Amino acid sequence: MKNWIKILVGVIIFGAIGAYAGYTFVYNKAHTDFEIANADFSMTARQLFDDFRNNTETAGAKYNGKVIEISGTINSVEKADSLIIAVFAFEQGMFGAEGVRVSMLPNHAESLQKHPLATPVKLKGFCPGYNGTDVIIESGSLVK
Repeated sequence: MKNWIKILVGVIIFGAIGAYAGYTFVYNKAHTDFEIANADFSMTARQLFDDFRNNTETAGAKYNGKVIEISGTINSVEKADSLIIAVFAFEQGMFGAEGVRVSMLPNHAESLQKHPLATPVKLKGFCPGYNGTDVIIESGSLVK
């Protein structure tokens, strides 16, 4: 057998092994259940917003990719298609209220809609970052 055929077969075998490993360990990896995950940080929604507003880079390095538990009073609940979003508004910007927006998990969305707006609440979720006007928290759940 010629050398180039041996090399080609070796490349195909290593490619197949690499594809299988990538699928098994990366794509098929178990996802974090943010509802039962322990919070990395616990603070008020105002503190979180102020941290990002005062120094976006430092706050991003500290909070992005972390599970955060926030407390405060929800100003409004928004609906966007099937998403329910809790809004902690602290400032009025050019495009509306600015603050912390928490996209709720479906099984917590109904409970949130029944929660009175003027009462304190604790929410927990994953923080992907700050978009220039709002701190975004995804996979939010009510903390009892």
